[in-house]
Amino acid sequence: MKMTREQTRKMLEIERLIALERRLTDEERLFVFEHYQEGESHNNAAVGAFFTPWRLARDFAIEVPERCNTIVDLCAGIGSLAYWCEDKARQTVCVEQCAEYVRVGRKLVPDATWIHANVFGDWLNDFDGFDVAISNPPFGNRVKAEGFEGRYAGSTFEYKVIELASRIADVGVFIVPQSSAPFVYSGSRRYDLRESDDCRRFMEQTGILLEPNCGIDTAIYREQWHGVAPTCEIVLCDFEEFEQRGTFAQTRAKSIAVPATQLDLFAAGA
Repeated sequence: MKMTREQTRKMLEIERLIALERRLTDEERLFVFEHYQEGESHNNAAVGAFFTPWRLARDFAIEVPERCNTIVDLCAGIGSLAYWCEDKARQTVCVEQCAEYVRVGRKLVPDATWIHANVFGDWLNDFDGFDVAISNPPFGNRVKAEGFEGRYAGSTFEYKVIELASRIADVGVFIVPQSSAPFVYSGSRRYDLRESDDCRRFMEQTGILLEPNCGIDTAIYREQWHGVAPTCEIVLCDFEEFEQRGTFAQTRAKSIAVPATQLDLFAAGA
């Protein structure tokens, strides 16, 4: 990635901040989250690594339960999601495969436990499980998922991360491409149920339902991503409920319905 002079100047300032021995202020941390160029020294496009804009990460945190014991951020990048959720849990664990991102993330979210590992690796043997899993995973079917084992037989990387989360957490909150969600809301005039064949197969094969959020329009932040401008959705998963309710087909119609309170929010935003 070739950076502009202004981007280069800001990256130099970021390196100065990362090198400081003291803890960074919130203002300094937000500066890094906003201006760090994830593709400066890595082919981030090849692995689908595009960091969550910090304002979207702030809105995302609305859906993360309060007063958790443990949160795990899968494919954490430099920790944008973890930063906005750090006051919600006693312990936050960030798992990231890129050593450079881990280096920066440890400075930005210093109270978290950072693990440099393949998200599908054996790092989870050191933990008994988590209350909440969060993630903005790499998107698409070109991203390698070495070590993944699960019921989902497709190639879409974000679904594999969600299935992993279902085995280690009680609930999950995820950012996925709009095409990977079973609904359309962001950038649309209304909320609609709409699922791709791949999305339907994922839910049928795993029994996991991807449910709507409280009405967060991620399209507001499309231009704040670096190098891409995706339309995404925030999906919610209740993994404890999914384990208890039995087969996918028996409960799909009931579970996929949007609660009345959410419909009110969607209508208000239309």
